[in-house]
Amino acid sequence: MIYLHIFLAFFIPGIVGYGGGPSSIPLIQYEVVNRYQWMTVEEFSEVLALGNALPGPIATKMSGYIGYEVGGVFGAFVGVFATVAPSLLLMIVLLGILYKFKESPKVKRMTMLIRPTIAILLGVLAFRFIESSNVGVGIWQTIILLLVSFLLLEKWKVHPALVILLGIGYGAIFLS
Repeated sequence: MIYLHIFLAFFIPGIVGYGGGPSSIPLIQYEVVNRYQWMTVEEFSEVLALGNALPGPIATKMSGYIGYEVGGVFGAFVGVFATVAPSLLLMIVLLGILYKFKESPKVKRMTMLIRPTIAILLGVLAFRFIESSNVGVGIWQTIILLLVSFLLLEKWKVHPALVILLGIGYGAIFLS
């Protein structure tokens, strides 16, 4: 029964907490402190401070920690799953709807408008990576790495994972 309570304690805030982790914190506090009384307000504040100090989404960190404290390793799994389940379910439903209407002219137009936006965002991201690489290792090594990576991927059809490993190896040997 404890795992069901852990699930509900984090699933309900995930459903009604519009705006992500920070907006669902008061809802999680209500469930954890008031409803189930797993923690005091002071303990919850410490967990919140710890969650804020670590990188990543705060609601998942808090649900993992609180789930672990209440139900062990499986409790942590249940808590994290309950936190991401609303978004996961919504994504599955929306993708199902999108797939159902994939032949619709409106859906085709929408996806055609999204593709250039994604391409621009990826281009900006790549440009920023190149800028930071240029500052970190210099222009010539950046150009050599880009050129060799491009040739490995496009001309010799080397698997991208292997290209990444080769880049890491190069950096470990020559750039450390």
